[in-house]
Amino acid sequence: MTGRVVVVSPAPTANGDLHLGHLAGPFLAADVHTRYARAVGRDAVFGTGAQDTPTYVVTTAHRLGLGPRELAERSAAEIEATLAAVGVDVDGFTGFDSRFTKWVEGFMEQLHATGRLRLRTVKLPYLSRTGEFLVDGYVRGGCPLCLADGCAGLCESCGHPVAPGDLVNPRATLRPEEPVELREADVLVLPLEEFRPRLREHFARHADSMRPHMAQLVEELLSRPLPDFPITHPVSWGIPAPFAETPGQVINPNAETQAWSMHCAALAAEARGVSLGAEDELWKAGAGSEVVYFLGFDNTFPFAVAGLAMLMAHGDRYALPHRFVTNEFYELENEKFSTSRGHVVQGRDLAGRVPRDLIRFHLATTSPEHQRTNYTHDGLETITRTRLVEPWNAVVDKARRWVGQGPLPVSDRSRSVAARVVARFAAAYELRHFSLSRAAELVAEQLGRLSRWEVAEADAGDFWHELDVFLRCAAPILVDLAAQALPDTDIPAVPSTTEITPRALPRLSAGVV
Repeated sequence: MTGRVVVVSPAPTANGDLHLGHLAGPFLAADVHTRYARAVGRDAVFGTGAQDTPTYVVTTAHRLGLGPRELAERSAAEIEATLAAVGVDVDGFTGFDSRFTKWVEGFMEQLHATGRLRLRTVKLPYLSRTGEFLVDGYVRGGCPLCLADGCAGLCESCGHPVAPGDLVNPRATLRPEEPVELREADVLVLPLEEFRPRLREHFARHADSMRPHMAQLVEELLSRPLPDFPITHPVSWGIPAPFAETPGQVINPNAETQAWSMHCAALAAEARGVSLGAEDELWKAGAGSEVVYFLGFDNTFPFAVAGLAMLMAHGDRYALPHRFVTNEFYELENEKFSTSRGHVVQGRDLAGRVPRDLIRFHLATTSPEHQRTNYTHDGLETITRTRLVEPWNAVVDKARRWVGQGPLPVSDRSRSVAARVVARFAAAYELRHFSLSRAAELVAEQLGRLSRWEVAEADAGDFWHELDVFLRCAAPILVDLAAQALPDTDIPAVPSTTEITPRALPRLSAGVV
């Protein structure tokens, strides 16, 4: 791979802090891949942020007795602090400042200027007493495809888009006792069906860049006519839509995906000293960027289908991302995390009691890559103790004997073994078969091998060499251990060390779950 790697994790809604379900999904995976990319010499930037425009900010604020703006600003600060607390090292973190909103408005005006948007009359749920149209988080009902209960916009269960007017038995989220009727409204849309042939060709060409569940969803979506994608909503919360045809409306938060991604990448690149001429520079055709999305499965439609169609509407101006690493839901005690019910473990709270390397290792081990997985406190304690803490401390005890000696010779055999270890970790970290759980399994396997090694004077150099290479390969997950035990975290393409000097190593503690 050449060029800059641009890693993006969609911004969570700014209606609360991050819990383990969020962290176990896209954020840890994105951080680990970014660290690996840099360790093997690639130029990589990583960005995420917080999104204040979804109507869920309003509904959550109402439930908590707060103002929506107060909740959004507080939540954004909490999200950024929680990412740092668990070692997710973000270069660019987007907020709600004027630079962002002006860029979104500008991108939308640019999209409008392509002539691809259409004014459509749609039927939306409506509360006659208050005069409110109900979209996204303002209205709940059954998904018209899979019948799962949820809000309009996107179905968390099947991943399909859900037009508010198509919900089964719709009810107002904030006023569930009030009758809901359907009323017509004129909104601007992007007719996705016009882009379906090109979308099918794009995803067919990059079929190996998707995990099976996303591939299934994309196949389902593209096997039938695609719906019109709403660019505007007739509600008051959000970024004002800059279109004469829709006065008083706002931009659909799910239509911000590409403008937000470009802004996110620009902030991340600038934080690493890159000077950009435009907000969308890294997205332009010919920029040489490798854009990688780490995202929840339920974000497939807005980012990978509607999002790509928005780029296609600009002709050949933009390169089309094709790397999407999805995840499923991460559960707590076999139920979905629920802040409103108190069924939650906040990431920052846990990081205050348990070393974050242990949290990262456990979340990697139980990563919801292909199906829902589960968190328990007992599981965290048992898995980290038996697979990480105890074998690592055994290795430290074994290695202590040679601290202060050396340099010790390293054999050809050890360099060959180290090359195989590097290759196995690379297979787990590279995008084609990226897997946090396999990387964590390799950490446990290699620790077990090193802890069982009966080290003698003759092979002490080999032991220390393979321990050093192991630490480098584990560093994208075990960030604090690597920072204390290594002079740098570079991973050698071909191990070539001929001698090594042992050094003091830190022990791991379990913390209190």
